[in-house]
Amino acid sequence: MQLDGAWARAWAGALAHLIDSAHLATGADLSRTVDRSVGPLGLSAEVLMADLAQQVLMPVRQEPVVGVDVEGTLAGRAYQYGEIVRDDDRGAPQLWVPVLDGTERVGVLRIGLPGRRPSGFPDDDTLADELWTLAGLVGHIVMSKLVHSDRLRRLRSNGLLSPGSELLWQLVPPRTFATDRVVVSAILEPHDTVVGDAYDYSVDGDVVTLAVFDSSGHDIRAGVTSALALTAVRNARLSGRHDLVEVAAHADAVIADQPRPMQFSTAVLARLDTAGGALDYLLAGHPPPLLVRDGRVVKELTAVPRPPLGVTGPDVGPAHTAREQLEPGDRLLLYTDGVTEARDGNGEFFGERRLVELTEQAAAADLSAPETLRRLRTAVMRHQAGRLQDDATLLLVDWASDRHLRMFPAGRPSR
Repeated sequence: MQLDGAWARAWAGALAHLIDSAHLATGADLSRTVDRSVGPLGLSAEVLMADLAQQVLMPVRQEPVVGVDVEGTLAGRAYQYGEIVRDDDRGAPQLWVPVLDGTERVGVLRIGLPGRRPSGFPDDDTLADELWTLAGLVGHIVMSKLVHSDRLRRLRSNGLLSPGSELLWQLVPPRTFATDRVVVSAILEPHDTVVGDAYDYSVDGDVVTLAVFDSSGHDIRAGVTSALALTAVRNARLSGRHDLVEVAAHADAVIADQPRPMQFSTAVLARLDTAGGALDYLLAGHPPPLLVRDGRVVKELTAVPRPPLGVTGPDVGPAHTAREQLEPGDRLLLYTDGVTEARDGNGEFFGERRLVELTEQAAAADLSAPETLRRLRTAVMRHQAGRLQDDATLLLVDWASDRHLRMFPAGRPSR
């Protein structure tokens, strides 16, 4: 359906108003700014931001707020599945629209609809297309304001972060990034006190680099070691070192150069060619990644391991990389031992077998990478009664498939 001329002009005016107003808006002003922009269309709007634990959607307002649970709500369904969900339960009809920054899940947008649609008001499909565009714009604006808004950061953390956790969240890249060839998604827990774990990735042309770190200790020194390991790996890449053995050696030198006592970080470093599917990887005292093919975990990627990053000396043998040829549609799961070694009240480990089963269930349900990790995170937290005793990190990679489309309302990205 073609947009009615008057509506098309009004819609263009709403977007222009939002863009112009957002230049000077503070983070806490965003819901009000969006609401004012769509008001002339007969709509209302409110922005809700997902917390770092992805358990609650927090309304972005100046005044104190009460969040909406991700589990068991229509707003949460829109967030989990990337769907535009209609909600008639509160009298006045409204829509919950997923809000993304690129493919990073930011939250949802609540759109209030008029009780009686005026003349020229678009049909449901056309309105959904327009609201998807609006939500994409809102996602970019929210994340641009996050870096200098304590209000938004408090909403996102939904509680205080430890100093070590604050450090790591400032360093790691967005939890999800995707192209039409690859999806990379990661999660860090416990989000408010994590200190020793970290992840990193970069996507340039056909090359995706990946890294997961788990540093020794449970205090701020562990956070500093992870920060050094991550920074050293990035620094090596940026200086043109692409061989994983050389990258690891650079990280060795940076970590070992710090004052005693000795610190170290286990790690998995990887480099994926998205044109052909060749995966080169290096294990530095770290659990091997899991390869998921056709919905099943088919193998562990077990290279000859080298010592953790930062462990140097004449007794340390040479490092080796390994290569695995991926097939279109393969998934690669990297994790730290805080996942498999999480213990319940009886001392039972979460274990690799349970991790494999849940990963396969998510694949069978055709869940997106970020939603798969959110559910794995929930399972690990429940196993340990909501409080992890060790940091737990998961990083999931989908290669050469249509899984990037799972994060969008059906058909929306193809326009």
